[in-house]
Amino acid sequence: MLNLIGVHECKMDAKGRISLPAALKKQLAPAMDDAFVLKRSVFSKCLELYPMQEWNEVMGKVNTLNRFVKKNNDFIRLFTAGVKLVELDGATRIGISPDLKSFANLSREVVLSAHNGIVEIWDKQAYEDAVNVDGDDFGLLAEEVMGGINPSQNELS
Repeated sequence: MLNLIGVHECKMDAKGRISLPAALKKQLAPAMDDAFVLKRSVFSKCLELYPMQEWNEVMGKVNTLNRFVKKNNDFIRLFTAGVKLVELDGATRIGISPDLKSFANLSREVVLSAHNGIVEIWDKQAYEDAVNVDGDDFGLLAEEVMGGINPSQNELS
């Protein structure tokens, strides 16, 4: 898994293209020769850009689901809805299709948020709204999610 980090403010041009910032290009260097997968986020009104290796790992898990179980088939359909195979152009720009641009309500100002092997693509205002949470609320969330991790075993206790 690529250990991607960083939040980058970018501009999308009139043709729906976003230039990758230099710091992100450097982190993505091992994956730059492959295609990427761009999809709708499951939980937020943003897009997720997967390096092909990351996508293959995720789909390896998805492909273990029995498609003859209705809820599994429904999940697979929804999870892969709108998925696009994309390649960087000669200027290392990623092109956003109109349907995905519409899904995430992307305007000219966007934020690329890199973490967990993927890059989220947000409308700038939507990103600010999503991360503008009360410090106490975030503290409680952090305690609930991370508080039970046992560092010696690297798993939840």
